[in-house]
Amino acid sequence: MNIRRLTLLLAILLLAGTAHGKVVTQAISYTHGGVSLEGYLAYDDAVSGKAPGVLVVHEWWGLNDYARSRAEKLAHMGVVAFALDMYGKGKSTEHPDQAAAWMKAVNGNMDGWLKRAMAGLEVLKKQPMVDAGRLAAIGYCFGGATVQVLAYGGADIKGVVSFHGSLMPPTAEQAARTRAKILICHGAADPMNQPEAMSTYAAAMNASSIDWQMIAYGGTRHSFTNPDADKRDMAALAYSPSADRRSWQHMTFFFEELF
Repeated sequence: MNIRRLTLLLAILLLAGTAHGKVVTQAISYTHGGVSLEGYLAYDDAVSGKAPGVLVVHEWWGLNDYARSRAEKLAHMGVVAFALDMYGKGKSTEHPDQAAAWMKAVNGNMDGWLKRAMAGLEVLKKQPMVDAGRLAAIGYCFGGATVQVLAYGGADIKGVVSFHGSLMPPTAEQAARTRAKILICHGAADPMNQPEAMSTYAAAMNASSIDWQMIAYGGTRHSFTNPDADKRDMAALAYSPSADRRSWQHMTFFFEELF
Protein backbone atom coordinates (compact mmCIF):
# COMPACT_ATOMS: atom_id res chain seq x y z
CA MET A 1 0.00 0.00 0.00
CA ASN A 2 1.50 3.36 -0.97
CA ILE A 3 1.90 6.24 1.47
CA ARG A 4 -0.93 8.31 -0.01
CA ARG A 5 -3.43 5.48 0.36
CA LEU A 6 -2.17 4.67 3.85
CA THR A 7 -2.57 8.27 4.94
CA LEU A 8 -6.09 8.31 3.53
CA LEU A 9 -6.93 5.13 5.42
CA LEU A 10 -5.65 6.61 8.67
CA ALA A 11 -7.69 9.73 8.08
CA ILE A 12 -10.80 7.60 7.54
CA LEU A 13 -10.11 5.72 10.76
CA LEU A 14 -9.55 8.97 12.61
CA LEU A 15 -12.66 10.68 11.35
CA ALA A 16 -14.94 7.66 11.36
CA GLY A 17 -16.01 8.31 7.81
CA THR A 18 -16.92 12.00 7.99
CA ALA A 19 -16.98 14.04 4.78
CA HIS A 20 -14.63 16.91 4.01
CA GLY A 21 -15.96 20.41 3.49
CA LYS A 22 -14.52 23.88 3.87
CA VAL A 23 -11.94 24.69 6.51
CA VAL A 24 -13.27 27.52 8.64
CA THR A 25 -10.82 29.74 10.53
CA GLN A 26 -11.39 32.23 13.30
CA ALA A 27 -9.28 34.45 15.53
CA ILE A 28 -10.18 33.99 19.20
CA SER A 29 -9.22 36.55 21.85
CA TYR A 30 -8.61 35.49 25.43
CA THR A 31 -6.51 36.57 28.40
CA HIS A 32 -4.10 35.06 30.87
CA GLY A 33 -2.33 36.78 33.74
CA GLY A 34 -3.55 40.15 32.55
CA VAL A 35 -2.06 39.62 29.06
CA SER A 36 -4.29 39.92 25.99
CA LEU A 37 -3.82 36.89 23.76
CA GLU A 38 -5.22 35.93 20.37
CA GLY A 39 -5.24 32.36 19.06
CA TYR A 40 -6.34 30.85 15.77
CA LEU A 41 -9.08 28.22 15.43
CA ALA A 42 -9.43 25.98 12.38
CA TYR A 43 -11.97 23.24 11.67
CA ASP A 44 -13.74 21.44 8.83
CA ASP A 45 -17.37 22.55 8.66
CA ALA A 46 -18.45 19.22 7.12
CA VAL A 47 -17.52 17.19 10.20
CA SER A 48 -20.71 16.31 12.03
CA GLY A 49 -20.81 15.73 15.75
CA LYS A 50 -17.91 16.36 18.07
CA ALA A 51 -14.37 15.91 16.76
CA PRO A 52 -10.98 15.47 18.44
CA GLY A 53 -9.28 18.71 19.44
CA VAL A 54 -5.59 19.42 18.87
CA LEU A 55 -3.72 22.31 20.43
CA VAL A 56 -0.91 23.81 18.31
CA VAL A 57 1.97 25.63 20.01
CA HIS A 58 4.11 27.92 17.89
CA GLU A 59 7.89 28.20 17.55
CA TRP A 60 9.83 30.86 19.45
CA TRP A 61 9.00 33.32 16.65
CA GLY A 62 5.45 33.65 17.97
CA LEU A 63 2.05 32.84 16.51
CA ASN A 64 2.75 33.41 12.82
CA ASP A 65 1.49 32.15 9.47
CA TYR A 66 3.46 28.91 9.80
CA ALA A 67 1.69 27.95 13.03
CA ARG A 68 -1.64 28.92 11.51
CA SER A 69 -0.93 26.78 8.44
CA ARG A 70 -0.31 23.77 10.68
CA ALA A 71 -3.65 24.33 12.39
CA GLU A 72 -5.33 24.44 8.97
CA LYS A 73 -3.55 21.27 7.90
CA LEU A 74 -4.88 19.52 10.99
CA ALA A 75 -8.37 20.81 10.22
CA HIS A 76 -8.17 19.12 6.82
CA MET A 77 -7.77 15.86 8.77
CA GLY A 78 -11.09 16.53 10.46
CA VAL A 79 -9.86 17.57 13.89
CA VAL A 80 -10.53 20.94 15.51
CA ALA A 81 -7.20 22.74 15.83
CA PHE A 82 -6.43 25.74 17.99
CA ALA A 83 -3.10 27.53 17.60
CA LEU A 84 -2.64 29.24 20.93
CA ASP A 85 -0.73 32.42 21.68
CA MET A 86 2.07 32.19 24.26
CA TYR A 87 3.37 35.78 24.02
CA GLY A 88 0.57 38.28 23.50
CA LYS A 89 -1.69 39.50 20.74
CA GLY A 90 0.26 40.40 17.60
CA LYS A 91 3.64 39.32 18.98
CA SER A 92 5.54 37.53 16.23
CA THR A 93 8.97 38.37 14.91
CA GLU A 94 11.68 37.45 12.40
CA HIS A 95 14.49 38.50 14.75
CA PRO A 96 16.14 35.80 16.91
CA ASP A 97 17.04 38.21 19.73
CA GLN A 98 13.44 39.34 20.09
CA ALA A 99 12.18 35.76 19.85
CA ALA A 100 14.63 34.67 22.54
CA ALA A 101 13.55 37.51 24.84
CA TRP A 102 9.86 36.67 24.50
CA MET A 103 10.53 32.97 24.99
CA LYS A 104 12.61 33.55 28.13
CA ALA A 105 9.89 35.77 29.56
CA VAL A 106 7.59 32.74 29.39
CA ASN A 107 9.80 29.72 30.09
CA GLY A 108 11.75 31.46 32.83
CA ASN A 109 8.85 30.65 35.16
CA MET A 110 7.79 27.01 34.96
CA ASP A 111 4.48 27.56 36.74
CA GLY A 112 3.58 30.52 34.55
CA TRP A 113 4.69 28.62 31.43
CA LEU A 114 2.36 25.74 32.27
CA LYS A 115 -0.55 28.02 33.12
CA ARG A 116 -0.18 29.99 29.88
CA ALA A 117 -0.36 26.73 27.90
CA MET A 118 -3.31 25.54 30.00
CA ALA A 119 -5.16 28.77 29.18
CA GLY A 120 -4.94 27.93 25.49
CA LEU A 121 -6.06 24.37 26.15
CA GLU A 122 -9.14 25.69 27.96
CA VAL A 123 -10.08 27.74 24.91
CA LEU A 124 -9.91 24.62 22.76
CA LYS A 125 -11.97 22.59 25.25
CA LYS A 126 -14.76 25.18 25.23
CA GLN A 127 -15.35 24.99 21.49
CA PRO A 128 -18.77 23.37 20.98
CA MET A 129 -17.55 21.09 18.18
CA VAL A 130 -14.73 19.61 20.29
CA ASP A 131 -14.89 16.25 22.06
CA ALA A 132 -13.14 17.15 25.33
CA GLY A 133 -12.40 13.46 25.91
CA ARG A 134 -10.20 13.35 22.79
CA LEU A 135 -7.57 16.05 23.09
CA ALA A 136 -3.92 16.24 22.08
CA ALA A 137 -1.26 18.91 21.64
CA ILE A 138 1.55 19.42 19.16
CA GLY A 139 4.34 21.97 19.23
CA TYR A 140 7.32 23.18 17.27
CA CYS A 141 10.69 24.29 18.68
CA PHE A 142 9.71 26.28 21.81
CA GLY A 143 6.24 24.84 21.28
CA GLY A 144 7.63 21.30 21.38
CA ALA A 145 9.06 21.99 24.83
CA THR A 146 5.77 23.62 25.81
CA VAL A 147 3.67 20.55 25.03
CA GLN A 148 6.04 18.45 27.13
CA VAL A 149 5.54 20.89 30.01
CA LEU A 150 1.79 20.59 29.44
CA ALA A 151 1.99 16.80 29.70
CA TYR A 152 4.16 16.94 32.83
CA GLY A 153 1.67 19.35 34.38
CA GLY A 154 -0.97 16.62 34.32
CA ALA A 155 -3.09 18.14 31.54
CA ASP A 156 -6.12 16.03 30.67
CA ILE A 157 -4.98 15.17 27.16
CA LYS A 158 -4.39 11.89 25.37
CA GLY A 159 -0.95 12.71 23.99
CA VAL A 160 1.53 15.32 22.85
CA VAL A 161 3.87 15.55 19.86
CA SER A 162 7.06 17.60 19.95
CA PHE A 163 8.59 18.55 16.59
CA HIS A 164 12.23 19.68 16.95
CA GLY A 165 11.49 20.86 20.47
CA SER A 166 13.96 21.14 23.32
CA LEU A 167 14.15 17.85 25.19
CA MET A 168 12.63 18.24 28.64
CA PRO A 169 13.50 15.34 30.99
CA PRO A 170 10.80 15.14 33.67
CA THR A 171 11.45 15.11 37.37
CA ALA A 172 10.02 12.18 39.33
CA GLU A 173 7.19 14.45 40.49
CA GLN A 174 6.40 15.56 36.95
CA ALA A 175 6.49 11.99 35.66
CA ALA A 176 4.00 10.92 38.35
CA ARG A 177 1.54 13.60 37.15
CA THR A 178 1.84 12.75 33.46
CA ARG A 179 -1.14 11.06 31.84
CA ALA A 180 -0.42 11.88 28.22
CA LYS A 181 1.53 9.68 25.83
CA ILE A 182 4.53 11.45 24.32
CA LEU A 183 5.95 11.38 20.79
CA ILE A 184 9.24 13.19 20.16
CA CYS A 185 10.10 13.90 16.50
CA HIS A 186 13.74 14.95 16.60
CA GLY A 187 16.50 15.91 14.21
CA ALA A 188 19.46 13.61 14.85
CA ALA A 189 21.83 16.38 13.71
CA ASP A 190 20.10 19.14 15.69
CA PRO A 191 22.94 21.23 17.21
CA MET A 192 20.53 22.69 19.75
CA ASN A 193 20.04 19.23 21.28
CA GLN A 194 23.31 17.32 21.28
CA PRO A 195 23.48 13.49 21.59
CA GLU A 196 24.16 13.88 25.31
CA ALA A 197 20.80 15.62 25.70
CA MET A 198 19.09 12.75 23.91
CA SER A 199 20.76 10.23 26.26
CA THR A 200 19.81 12.23 29.35
CA TYR A 201 16.24 12.51 28.15
CA ALA A 202 15.96 8.80 27.38
CA ALA A 203 17.38 7.85 30.79
CA ALA A 204 14.85 10.06 32.61
CA MET A 205 11.94 8.77 30.56
CA ASN A 206 12.98 5.14 31.01
CA ALA A 207 13.07 5.70 34.77
CA SER A 208 9.43 6.76 34.61
CA SER A 209 6.23 4.96 33.69
CA ILE A 210 5.44 7.44 30.89
CA ASP A 211 4.40 5.98 27.54
CA TRP A 212 6.91 7.68 25.25
CA GLN A 213 8.73 7.28 21.97
CA MET A 214 11.38 9.24 20.12
CA ILE A 215 11.96 9.16 16.38
CA ALA A 216 15.24 10.68 15.21
CA TYR A 217 15.64 11.70 11.58
CA GLY A 218 19.19 11.22 10.32
CA GLY A 219 21.18 14.20 9.08
CA THR A 220 18.37 16.52 10.13
CA ARG A 221 18.85 19.85 11.87
CA HIS A 222 16.61 22.05 13.97
CA SER A 223 13.32 23.46 12.60
CA PHE A 224 13.13 20.69 9.98
CA THR A 225 9.36 21.05 9.48
CA ASN A 226 9.41 24.73 8.56
CA PRO A 227 10.00 25.61 4.88
CA ASP A 228 11.17 29.08 5.98
CA ALA A 229 13.98 27.66 8.14
CA ASP A 230 16.58 28.13 5.42
CA LYS A 231 15.71 31.83 5.15
CA ARG A 232 16.61 32.55 8.78
CA ASP A 233 20.39 32.74 8.19
CA MET A 234 21.00 30.49 11.20
CA ALA A 235 23.32 27.52 10.67
CA ALA A 236 21.44 25.38 13.20
CA LEU A 237 18.23 25.54 11.16
CA ALA A 238 17.43 23.64 7.98
CA TYR A 239 14.20 22.51 6.38
CA SER A 240 14.01 18.81 5.50
CA PRO A 241 11.11 17.87 3.19
CA SER A 242 11.53 14.18 3.98
CA ALA A 243 11.67 14.64 7.76
CA ASP A 244 8.73 17.06 7.58
CA ARG A 245 6.68 14.51 5.63
CA ARG A 246 7.71 11.54 7.75
CA SER A 247 7.15 13.28 11.08
CA TRP A 248 3.64 14.30 10.01
CA GLN A 249 2.93 10.68 9.08
CA HIS A 250 4.28 9.52 12.43
CA MET A 251 2.00 12.03 14.15
CA THR A 252 -0.94 10.69 12.11
CA PHE A 253 -0.23 7.13 13.26
CA PHE A 254 0.00 8.41 16.83
CA PHE A 255 -3.36 10.19 16.58
CA GLU A 256 -4.98 7.11 15.14
CA GLU A 257 -3.90 5.29 18.31
CA LEU A 258 -4.97 8.11 20.64
CA PHE A 259 -8.37 8.85 19.13
